[in-house]
Amino acid sequence: MIRSLTRLKAPNRLRMLLALPAVAAAAAVLAACSSSGTSSTSGGGSSTSTSSPAATTAGSLKTATIGGATVLTNANGFTLYSFAPDTSTKSNCNGACAQNWPPVKGPATASGVKGTFGTIKRSDGSTQATFDGHPLYAFVGDTAPGQAKGNGLNAAGGLWHEITTSGSAAPVSTSSAGGGGY
Repeated sequence: MIRSLTRLKAPNRLRMLLALPAVAAAAAVLAACSSSGTSSTSGGGSSTSTSSPAATTAGSLKTATIGGATVLTNANGFTLYSFAPDTSTKSNCNGACAQNWPPVKGPATASGVKGTFGTIKRSDGSTQATFDGHPLYAFVGDTAPGQAKGNGLNAAGGLWHEITTSGSAAPVSTSSAGGGGY
């Protein structure tokens, strides 16, 4: 009889243990999606620190070698990305998408980089930097300079790729684990 009860409890414990990571991941996504509260259309200041990927005012961009590819980064060294559903004149990443993939605001330049920098007007009226026709974004999942956790993710309705200095998508690294999306 005790053996039978032990067998019944083991699958329930296993299910509970397997459910914990899923619950934690769901909580993290909900926290990320709801953390910004209301948005301001007045163009007010941002409370993000200058070492976060969300500090996305363009100005002078840089390059870094990540996973063997030379990619564009913001001034703080965070990898910049393109979103496959975008066009050269329109960003398709707004709302919760833009909270997780902050658009690079304003015009941009990068010393020594061959390619065309430009801007587009976003649906909220702000200006977003582009490189070779790709609107530029950072990724909140990159927590330190030199990371490219967003490369190859299928999230928010499309694929994300780091921007290489050739203007084309970099190959997805097989050594980078993680992923998930928002």
